[in-house]
Order: sequence, then structure tokens, then C-alpha cells
Amino acid sequence: MAGEASGTPATKPGPTNTATGEAGETVRPPTSWAWVALGLLVVLVLAALTRYLEQNVPALTGGTALENVTAAIEYPVYAILLGLLGNAAVTLLGIRDRIAAAFRTEFFIKTGLVLLGASINLAVIARAAGPAIAQAILLISGVFLFTWWLAGRLGLDEKLRALLAAAVSICGVSAAIAAAGAVRARREQLAYTASLVIAFALPSIFVLPWLADVLGLPSAVAGAWIGGNIDTTAAVTAAGALAGEEALQIASIVKVTQNALMGVVAVALTAYFALRVERRPDAARPGPGELWRRFPKFVLGFIAASVIATGYLEAAGVDGKATIGVVNDLRVWFLILAFVSIGLEVRVAALREAGWRPVAVFAGATVFNLALALALASLLFAGVTV
Repeated sequence: MAGEASGTPATKPGPTNTATGEAGETVRPPTSWAWVALGLLVVLVLAALTRYLEQNVPALTGGTALENVTAAIEYPVYAILLGLLGNAAVTLLGIRDRIAAAFRTEFFIKTGLVLLGASINLAVIARAAGPAIAQAILLISGVFLFTWWLAGRLGLDEKLRALLAAAVSICGVSAAIAAAGAVRARREQLAYTASLVIAFALPSIFVLPWLADVLGLPSAVAGAWIGGNIDTTAAVTAAGALAGEEALQIASIVKVTQNALMGVVAVALTAYFALRVERRPDAARPGPGELWRRFPKFVLGFIAASVIATGYLEAAGVDGKATIGVVNDLRVWFLILAFVSIGLEVRVAALREAGWRPVAVFAGATVFNLALALALASLLFAGVTV
């Protein structure tokens, strides 16, 4: 419920918020522009600190045993942790509810995901059409269904099942955000899923290249295996680099191809939750209008950004990469703001209530993903060179 997710006292009836799963529009205490400005300042300061840590911690730990680990830690970790610390501080000061109007998680998430589309070069995917697309479709379908089944066996909430399944099978945090919009998940569920993604991605950076070497996998097969398993782009890049230049190129193509299918999964989840999960037995079957109302519209912006960026890069060539780099940096800023806001709004008690079962589901799905991705990579990428 909204009061539980955001810490506000009550909700009034209204349509469910598509980005956060809050059952209505939040009723906040009377606030002024001064309080909103203060809340926005808190969000921006924590976001700037997140960016500083992300960019400087690897350099500060350079030459130490932690260098490779800190280089692979992405901004969601810092943003959520700092958001939680900020949450505790403003709660102790008694101003949390007054400044909460500035925690615009939905706006930040949707804008960041639209900008994420600019990093999906459809021309690259088309050139790798055969094995990369085949592996992406088979792997996403298999891992998603297995995770969904396992989470159901352990009795997890339907919305958390969707987030975990999307995160493991597609592209980690970004897929979890898209799934959260489609199924109207709570912020605590999104924060929990994002934490699991990072926790499992970090050891994979070192374990997968080592296993690829032990198993004697060809570079292309190793790259496809890495790209199909690790759930964050930075971690894929780090692991691919350890496995070699050719493995890195294949891993990057495979990961980008899986990312591109995020919109397809969002559409499927929207339809499934509207037609099956949230439909009352005595209610009429939702029509196209209802499905359109529930559908997360930012997915269309994601697709449009991909198409525009692809056309721009084809026309501008190498010179266009700098512009896309600026867009990608802007996307990171918006997603940092989103995760800081999640940390500021989340109820830590709700995270503790989730218990061990989501961890067991994520671990089991990861093992299944490892096995299936290895089989598909060995079958589809044997003899492939770049």
C-alpha cells in the first residue's frame, strides 16, 4: 500500500500508480515550495555524492586487492545506500513527510529508461542477427519461466516474482525497473531486487572468466556465456575484458540484444497481470483500452529512442558516438536520482520481511541461467569470430 511504501499516512482512492504499485494517489501533509525545494536539494546532493563515489572509489582503491571489485560496483548500490542513510536522517529530523513531494521516483525512472533506449543500436543487433538474437530469445524465455515457476513454488508475491524473473533473465536492474512499471510493484520490491542483482553480479565477474578458462571454452562461446549470464552492463564489460578482447565484443553484443527485448517482456507482463493476476472473477475481460491504460508508456519512448539513436549513428558515424555518450550520461543521472528517491522512501522493515526466499529464488535461477546459457552459447557460437 502507498502508506507502507512511501511512509505517508494515508491514501485516497484512485488508479494504481504504474511505476510504483501504490494503490492510489498519496496524501501528504501540507507542504510549501520551500519544503519541496529542500527535498529536491537533498535528492540532488545525495545523487552528486553517488556519482562521486562511483567515479572515484575505483581510483582511490587502485593498486589494492579491492580494485577490481570497486570498479564493478555500479551506481544503484551507492544510490540506494545513500538514500537509506538520508531516509534515516530526515526521519530523525521529523521532516521526511514534508519534503517527500520531491522524491519523484516515477518521473526519474521513466525518463532514465527512455534515455536507455539510445544505447541500443539496432544496427549492431541486426548484424549479429543469427546467434545473438536466437540465444537472447531462448535464454530469456527459459530463465524467465524457470524463475517464475521457482518463485511460485516458494510462495513469493506475484509482483516480486515478475521483478526477479525479469532481472535474472534480461538485464538486471533496468529490466526490474521496467517490470516494476508493468506490474505496479512496490518500491521495496524494486530495491530488494536491485540489491540481489548487484550482489550476484560482483562474484560473477571473476568466477565466469575463470570457469571459461577451466572449461577451455573458445573466446566467442565464453563471451556469449558471460553476456547471457551477468545482469549488469558494467559487470559484463569487466568479465569480458578478463576473458579477452574477442570475448568482450561477443559479450557486449549478447547483452545489448537481451536489453533490446526488455520492451517485449514489459508488454507481456502488462497483459498477463491485467488479464489473469489482478482481474476479479466477476469482472469483464479487459479490452484493448484497459490494456493501453495499464501499459507503461515509457516503453514506447525507449523504443523510439533506440530507433532515433540507430538512425543518427548510421548518419553521423563515429562523430555521433560522443552525442550518444552525453545521452547515456544523462540517463545515468536520472536513474541515480530514481534510486536515491527509492532509498529515501523505502521502509527497511519491509525489506526484512521478504526473508530468505527471494535470495533462494535468485540463486536457483542464476544456476539455471549458467547451465542453459552455456548450452546455448556452445551450440550457437561455436566457430563464430568477430
